[in-house]
Amino acid sequence: MDMPNIRARLLVVLVVLSGFLTATGVRPATAEALPESLWFDDTPVTVQDGRFADGLGREVVLRGYNVSGETKLAENNGLPFASVADAKKSATALRALGGGNTVRFLLSWAYAEPVRGQVDEAYLAAATAQMRAFLDAGIRVYPDFHQDLYSRHLFDPDSWYTGDGAPKWAVDAGNYPDENCGICLFWGQNITQNEAVKQASYDFWHNAYGLQDAFLTTAQKTMAYVKQHVGAAQFAGVVGFDPYNEPHAGVYDSGQTSRAWERDVLWPFYEKFRARMDTAGWQYKPAFVEPNLFWNANISFQKQEGGLLDAGTLGPDYVFNTHFYDQKAISGIFMPGKAGDGQYSTDFGTVRDRAAATNAAGIISEFGHPLAGNVSDKAPTVLKAMYQALDSRLPGSSWWSNPTASGPVLSGSQWQWDIYNGRHHELMNGNPDKVLTAGDAWNDEDLSAVRLNDSGTAVLRQDARLLDRLYPSATAGTTVAFTYEDRSRDGSTTLTWNPVPSSLPNVSRLVGSGQYGLLLWRSDGTSAPTELHLPATFPTATTTVVSDLGTSYAPPAYTRTTPIAAAPEPGGTGSRRLLLTAPDNGVLHYALVTNGTTSPPADLLAAARSELSAWAAQRVR
Repeated sequence: MDMPNIRARLLVVLVVLSGFLTATGVRPATAEALPESLWFDDTPVTVQDGRFADGLGREVVLRGYNVSGETKLAENNGLPFASVADAKKSATALRALGGGNTVRFLLSWAYAEPVRGQVDEAYLAAATAQMRAFLDAGIRVYPDFHQDLYSRHLFDPDSWYTGDGAPKWAVDAGNYPDENCGICLFWGQNITQNEAVKQASYDFWHNAYGLQDAFLTTAQKTMAYVKQHVGAAQFAGVVGFDPYNEPHAGVYDSGQTSRAWERDVLWPFYEKFRARMDTAGWQYKPAFVEPNLFWNANISFQKQEGGLLDAGTLGPDYVFNTHFYDQKAISGIFMPGKAGDGQYSTDFGTVRDRAAATNAAGIISEFGHPLAGNVSDKAPTVLKAMYQALDSRLPGSSWWSNPTASGPVLSGSQWQWDIYNGRHHELMNGNPDKVLTAGDAWNDEDLSAVRLNDSGTAVLRQDARLLDRLYPSATAGTTVAFTYEDRSRDGSTTLTWNPVPSSLPNVSRLVGSGQYGLLLWRSDGTSAPTELHLPATFPTATTTVVSDLGTSYAPPAYTRTTPIAAAPEPGGTGSRRLLLTAPDNGVLHYALVTNGTTSPPADLLAAARSELSAWAAQRVR
């Protein structure tokens, strides 16, 4: 065996060992105990002390997209892509254009188990091969058995709406009434108004006809198949599993509250799913569990009590996983204007608080806004405000004066990343007279951040400055505060919600009209570097870093002794990261990263550093 193969196999062993040690609570003493090359490969992510952490003990932020709503459609048989080649194209673009390091990877129960008791291994093989395309691109994955409105098989060929999820045999078992939503302006109203959807959901949660048992068995077989058919290093990149998308009771039992339903029905299901994960060999990977769909709705008549209030301490086996869409903005009625600075600080702060209360890592696994239709003009501001709230629980107007209230950086997956946007050929509910091609080809939705142009190249449908963001992907210690001013546009207007205050004139001069991010973190003795994703708008040659670790314009290539450096991200997609090495313990560090002033003079860098040091000493105790 030649030396490269020996080294590759040794690396795989070390990756797996690192993940095992982390999962069992044993951290490698120092990064020096591991080969330098390991720092440039994904290590297993687990939940430790209420945060995502990698095999080197670093605090991890998962950012990316849902891949993809194509799974809801029949045109590619419940798969996200028509081919592995398309999956690779999508993965490369997601990493290089979208700045993502993680995807929520949609799967279909209907196609995984088309015949009761018989798992379709051809479907699992195709889905796993497409999943590997993302893992090979250095993108972490957490699969999701997706459902909306329970199943497409509840709906008539001439219906206004459709669903996805459960197979036909599961619907046939229930003899449900003919579906009818009445006066429904939005597809989601079917959840609470369509008797067929309500009764089918109720039956699933109460295991009528053994439906829940069948689902759990298929999920276990799916997880076992994935584990057996990806390599050990690839499996390290699989973060966990989302058991069930947007759960809702359908119908509450007499006298039952939404909170009681979560406690008595939903949570026992998650415990059963967790046990199936363990049996399938996913013992050290968390379940990404979602509360009642409406627990954090921002329209009062939709809101229902929940948020897994009675689940207790979730610990390392679970992730507190929720969705957020601004229903006020989507309605076009309850929010007539556009979003502004700090629009979702309270909403996302609630997610942070619930995750902290359960001692679990938190993630918003779906968020987004329509990119077509009569409310699409709100998208640039709504999405900017959502990303702002992921980065910090503070509005930009108060961030600089009180950074320690910023809170942890939230992980999130935008809905969605569908390269076939606008190019579908979907027979809605199997009806050849209703061929859908526009948008996402599902219930008139159009939210994909990407599409293919006429030459077959993936291009963004939203401002790249909004999507491809600076964020701390791995922090060696504990994040104290983070903010990012992306300078994204709403039409021709540049949105600046967090300008550098006038009390820091040299920092303001250095940033100018450019983008900037500022990370404060406290070291914990982890000697691996802190990593920040560098957007394409931050070419290494024109990126400036001002830190207590030093200053750097055009950061050099990484070595262990270089405190500020740049390096490729794993996967070979051309994306890059900034590496900040501070192998001390209990020390407050800061790093300002900007693409503002070109070739800043040494005296400006020194003055900016002096200002930031004084500001940090005053604002962070």
